[in-house]
Amino acid sequence: MIKIKKLVKEFNSFRAVDGISFEVKKGELFGLLGPNGAGKTTTIRMLTGIIKPTAGTAIIGGYDIQKQTIKAKQLMGIIPEMANVYIDLSTIKNLLLMGELYGLSKNRRMKKAEELLRLFNLYDKRDQKAKNLSKGMRQRLIIAMGLMNEPKLLVLDEPTANLDVESVRLIRKLIREFNDKGTTILLTTHNIEEAGQLCDRIAIMNHGKIAAIERPEKLKHLTKRAISIEVSFEKQVNKEKLKFSEVSRVEKIGDKFKLYTEHPGDVIEKVVQYSQTSKNKIISLNTLAPTLEDIFLELIKRGEK
Repeated sequence: MIKIKKLVKEFNSFRAVDGISFEVKKGELFGLLGPNGAGKTTTIRMLTGIIKPTAGTAIIGGYDIQKQTIKAKQLMGIIPEMANVYIDLSTIKNLLLMGELYGLSKNRRMKKAEELLRLFNLYDKRDQKAKNLSKGMRQRLIIAMGLMNEPKLLVLDEPTANLDVESVRLIRKLIREFNDKGTTILLTTHNIEEAGQLCDRIAIMNHGKIAAIERPEKLKHLTKRAISIEVSFEKQVNKEKLKFSEVSRVEKIGDKFKLYTEHPGDVIEKVVQYSQTSKNKIISLNTLAPTLEDIFLELIKRGEK
């Protein structure tokens, strides 16, 4: 559905996107994950035809977004990060307007609008002006507007950023449902948990480059830090006391400590020895596989080096 090849975007002397290439298969839920400023939104703007690339190509459903813009855009529903509703129109009129812009017949756009209002739990707000909706409801309406043309490709840029928990859960649930029905979805996010829950594959971006592309679970095998030890003690501990020679990093997480190591057996032995010599009882001790967050942070650090 998407084929990006050697895509570059420069703003004066700054290279925001640096020669990236990747493909998204039909029916796939593909995530672009990275910190703020990684180049995710610039990439989305190029592949949706909002800005022109400095070099490279973006093909959508077989159509070059620069040369066959209309045909490519007809395949897409686009929800950019800074999208907004028409605040003085009612909820249903926002949807009907989008349907009209997409060229849907009057009967079809009314049927589709009511279907989406029910799906996004907005039917009881159908006649309410959009300016009176909560932020979460507005975001649901924005996504519904992007679905009026029943797109083959749905492009979502940070769809759940800064929303309440209820709206986040509903939007994630609906993203999965539309994907299950065959809609290809390209999702950008800096939320590692969201990417891991939703995506078939993830591309991690940093400084305009792709650091890795893989399935979430397979990404966890890209690090040398195969294991971490999580421990909590009865009394307070200075984390410096836990920086054994086999430990590469120590993190304090609430009342627990996370010790990253390639030698878990040796570290467990030293944790137990420390507990005995300091007379500080161990409350819990667990070995953990690397999380997606661990992989993300390590890949980002590699790129910065």
